[in-house]
Amino acid sequence: MPLMDTIRARRSIRSYKPDPVPQEKLDIILEAAHLAPSWKNQQCWRFIVIKDEAKRRAITTRDWTADAPVIVVGCAHPALSGGNAGQSYYMLDMGIAMEHMVLAAAEQGLGTCWIGGQFDEATVKAELGVPDDARVVALLPIGYPAEAPGPKDRKPMDEFVSHEKW
Repeated sequence: MPLMDTIRARRSIRSYKPDPVPQEKLDIILEAAHLAPSWKNQQCWRFIVIKDEAKRRAITTRDWTADAPVIVVGCAHPALSGGNAGQSYYMLDMGIAMEHMVLAAAEQGLGTCWIGGQFDEATVKAELGVPDDARVVALLPIGYPAEAPGPKDRKPMDEFVSHEKW
C-alpha cells in the first residue's frame, strides 16, 4: 500500500482479536523503528516486546491494551539523546521511532494505539527490569483489529498551515 494510503487508513485501535501476531510481521515493525532517525544518530531507544499475557496485564491500567497479543514498550535513555534551548530530544526520538512502528503495523494489516500516559512508569520499570537511567515513554499494543473505526474530523489545512509567516 502506498505510504499516504497507509497514513489515511490508520486508526487507533482499542479492541483486538486474540490471534497471534506472526513474528515476520513483528520483525518488520521493529525494523521500522530501527531505521528511524534520531538526534546525532544516537538511537537512544530500547524496545521490550511483551507477549506474555500476565506481563501485559501487569504493565497497563487498561484491559483493552492488555488484550492485544503484543505490547511493545518504548524506553529511552535520555543521556544518549541531546537537547537544545532547554528541550530534551529523547521524547522526539522516541516519537519518530514509535510512529514508524505504527505505520509499519498498519501496512501489515495490524492495529495499534499509542499509549503515552495510561501506565505507571514505576510499575513498568519494576515489572520489566528497566534501569533507573532509562524512561518508559510509551506502550504500543499491536494486534489484529476487532473494530473498524471510521475517520475522525480533521481541521482544515488553513487552520494549521501558513506560508512565510505565522
